[in-house]
Amino acid sequence: MALSHATRVPAGSGRSGGNPVSPGRRLVAALAITQTIGYGTLYYAFAVFLTPLAADLHTTATAVTGAFTASVLIGAILAVPVGRWLDRHGGRILMTAGSAAGAVLLVALAHVHHLWQLYAVQVGLGAASAASLYEAAFAVIIAWFTPDRRSNALLALTVVAGFASTVFLPLTGWLVNAHGWRAALLVLAAIQAVTVPLHALVVPRSARSHDGVCTHRPAGDGAGAVRTALADRGFWLLAAGFTAHTAAISALTVHLVAALTAWGHPPAFAATIAGLLGVLSVTGRLVTTGLQRRYRTTTVTATIFAVQAVAALALPVVGASVAGATGAVIGFGIGFGVATIAKPVLLAERYDTGRYATLAGVLVVPMTLAKAGAPLAAAALHAVTGSYTPVLAATAACCAVAAAAIAAVGTLPVGPSTR
Repeated sequence: MALSHATRVPAGSGRSGGNPVSPGRRLVAALAITQTIGYGTLYYAFAVFLTPLAADLHTTATAVTGAFTASVLIGAILAVPVGRWLDRHGGRILMTAGSAAGAVLLVALAHVHHLWQLYAVQVGLGAASAASLYEAAFAVIIAWFTPDRRSNALLALTVVAGFASTVFLPLTGWLVNAHGWRAALLVLAAIQAVTVPLHALVVPRSARSHDGVCTHRPAGDGAGAVRTALADRGFWLLAAGFTAHTAAISALTVHLVAALTAWGHPPAFAATIAGLLGVLSVTGRLVTTGLQRRYRTTTVTATIFAVQAVAALALPVVGASVAGATGAVIGFGIGFGVATIAKPVLLAERYDTGRYATLAGVLVVPMTLAKAGAPLAAAALHAVTGSYTPVLAATAACCAVAAAAIAAVGTLPVGPSTR
């Protein structure tokens, strides 16, 4: 689908060539900061608040966790409408509103006294996250950068934001211990407020631009582009692959410590090994981006997913030893963050980038459902069998399905029918 004329952004838009720091670098730097803060305050910090929230509200940890699950599911429900907005109007208004709402809702969370209030606030936080976190940021990156620069921009963004849990989990824990969970939330709200001016001032107004050049499409071609993509077999292979991979990642993340403990490892060792996954996710992104310069993205992604399948299948066999457990977790962890950068790259390579956010939103729905449901399914499987071996076998099967689906996408042509 061909672009019509391109027009330069007018002066005063924040993309002037006189600034020694390029607008693209400024955009990536700003989004790296906002995504690190956003994930830290709106997502990871909840784990620290779980126990004190349950105690203060005189309810169970399960009930409080349900509120977080509701937040995640709201993000899935809003993924497609958020994507449509981003494609039509760009990210500035939506991401600014989402980050501002996140700060306000964190203040509201600090003042909840009933379980229904917790659920209401968490639903709001789910909407704020959908408007301001990764999927929105990726849409802005895809629209701004030309194909040869997207991978590096996505890598820079996700490498920095990948440390959100490393920064905010201990920070939140210290705040809760020193000042209580309500005061800690107020501090996090103030930190979250930093993202508002960054989104308002740096995120571009236009829905479509490439390195400072706004590109305008003829009106009315968007629905056709989406229909064409949804009729493409490759799109549904991507959906199957990334959904299966999300299920595997989610199940293993929740159950890894318990599995290692069941195989005789001390809890401290199990937690330390599980903590490698966060560091390895950054390593995997670096490796993937480097290999993309020499090999196709589908080939690199499918290969890494296949390595994860082997590692997950080997874990019950070698996991009783320190070396075996460490090696298998490293093998699985190398692909822990790969889907995060592979999904936007593959969508942008294959389809009309002017409708990237809408298509990404469609993919997010089954992926989010898998993220929420896979740990529960794994727990049920363990309860029925009394062993983590079937859980790891199912995880390996999901990774194998993901590898096969992504590899199959690489065999399909990309032409006028899909672009």
